[in-house]
Amino acid sequence: MNAATLPAVVFGLGNPGPEHARDRHNVGFRLVEQLAAAGGGSFREEAKLAGSSCQALVAGRALRLVKPATYMNRSGQCVRRVMDYYQLPPAALLVVHDDVDLPPGTARLKAGGGHGGNNGLRDIIAHCGPDFLRLRLGVGHPGRKELVVGHVLHAPPAGELALIDQAIADALRALEIWFREDFQRAVTWLHTNNPGDAGGHA
Repeated sequence: MNAATLPAVVFGLGNPGPEHARDRHNVGFRLVEQLAAAGGGSFREEAKLAGSSCQALVAGRALRLVKPATYMNRSGQCVRRVMDYYQLPPAALLVVHDDVDLPPGTARLKAGGGHGGNNGLRDIIAHCGPDFLRLRLGVGHPGRKELVVGHVLHAPPAGELALIDQAIADALRALEIWFREDFQRAVTWLHTNNPGDAGGHA
């Protein structure tokens, strides 16, 4: 997939409601909230988009930021509505999500691919196809498959949270490099300055 085109919309995945705000699953929400705060945007609910939305400046460029209100497992409903409303192809979308296959503190940019077990990505692919851009934020794996749901629906301890916050900061810097220069430079910078785990460079 060609990632030369800059995204028009950045989706942060997560679950709505204050009870989920600190969950590992909500790191996508946290990143787009930081983008909005830095870029002069303020989220407001938009029923037609099935989510909360705002415009913000990122590296001097106006982007639409979206937080689906459909819960993680139905993220595709919101993404499809935004695609249709703004008449955008999948390649114009960047989806920010948690990834249990990456250790806490790791961030990775990726163009296209599968869902990797993430139910938010699974639903987006079902509604929109696989050819969208992804920003993966590592939250670590609990060690056994049956523990994953509880893992992502709970807040990380302070040490992990500090690592995740650093990964978000690195990801925001990588986005700035991407928007000012190009995608591959951002990927290279992220892999160099946020090395993470050697197994997480997919």
